[in-house]
Amino acid sequence: MRRGVVAALGEGEAPEAAEVHDAGEAFVLPGGVDAQTHAGSYWGLPGLEPTSRGAIAGGITTMVEMPFDSPTPLSTLELFRAKVEAIERLSYCDVALYGTAAPGQSTGLMPKLAEAGVCGFKISVCESHPVRFPRIPADQVLAMFEMCAALHLPLAVHNEDQEIVRARTAIMRASGCNTLDVHSESRPEAAELAATAAFLELGAVAGAQAHIVHISSKRGFDLLDRYRREGHRVTGEICVHYLLFDPAVEGARLDARIKVNPPLRPDMREALWEEVRSGHVTCISSDHSTMSLQNKMGGSIFDAGPGIPGIESLIPAFYTGLEAHGLDGPRGVAAHIAEKPAKLFGLWPKKGAILPGSDADLVVLEPGRFVYDSSQAHDGVNWSPYDGMAFTVRVVASYVRGRRVWDGRTVVGDPGHGSFQPRISYGV
Repeated sequence: MRRGVVAALGEGEAPEAAEVHDAGEAFVLPGGVDAQTHAGSYWGLPGLEPTSRGAIAGGITTMVEMPFDSPTPLSTLELFRAKVEAIERLSYCDVALYGTAAPGQSTGLMPKLAEAGVCGFKISVCESHPVRFPRIPADQVLAMFEMCAALHLPLAVHNEDQEIVRARTAIMRASGCNTLDVHSESRPEAAELAATAAFLELGAVAGAQAHIVHISSKRGFDLLDRYRREGHRVTGEICVHYLLFDPAVEGARLDARIKVNPPLRPDMREALWEEVRSGHVTCISSDHSTMSLQNKMGGSIFDAGPGIPGIESLIPAFYTGLEAHGLDGPRGVAAHIAEKPAKLFGLWPKKGAILPGSDADLVVLEPGRFVYDSSQAHDGVNWSPYDGMAFTVRVVASYVRGRRVWDGRTVVGDPGHGSFQPRISYGV
């Protein structure tokens, strides 16, 4: 390694070096690229500091940060520059950025944001907040797709149909029920599939790449496969909690702690693992939320905030699930949490690889049995539905551009070591 970049790979006697790190029998993999993080959603730009600290403790060396910051989403050059400045000042790991648009905003700023280095654009077709997380109407979605086609950038979506969600939520609220299963019924699979299908068709007619950021059902991947066979550019992502939790099994115990949107589907977990096995899944992400436990508990299931903190547990949780399903843990992590997301966001081969010329971003994984305790996490949130779960691997070292930033016990990096990572390639 020279100046933070991989210089050569080899076997046998190592060349002379100023410093040697021996990983012993542990696995050395490319540093993780988490395809979906929300550092700024609750804490604003200062959330980059604790979220990136949790990232490096979990082997994530590059975060792909969502644009829905509090109080204003990243939809202008001024907001983009402010976030880049915050990354260079606060982040322990490298960060790539999505851009977005406000309702009614023209596509005129999209080329400027693309030139500045955003890795793609992300929208929602279901409003959670009128400003921070608004609904983008179909005519604007089409216009954004047309611009993304010209820019060779993906357009990603939070995929739930607003009218179905609002009508079903009103019905379930009126029922008086207050358990996790009624949350799932208030946001049925039909709402997700209707939004997914409409989004894929708009992307197809525009000739652009459509990316679905969280698919919670097998049929969602069936839709993707159909468009892919027709020659359209479509990609899909699974958040790791859809693979680890089944509300029919853990719902009574965890309740609002595993409330997410789209919701976890009962008896869907194994079908999603088959999609991983089949190669239909582009990447596995954390969808990390900086939400406090107070936002989750104490009110009705409808008022509890949706989201799960998970950036520090992403790699161990996915690795453990891979092994439990007879799949190769190291290869699965390297593919789904390094190579594929790096390619999707135009960061390959600078990120997501251990190749001459790549950044020396590495994660070292020690096999064993390790019980997760979120009270010891580094993400500033310090709660997790993964508490008490036994993982079959732990992160014993993380390196960002050749510098060790996590030693298995302590964060040894500094805020500001992280840097903004512009998109460097196109046409995935």
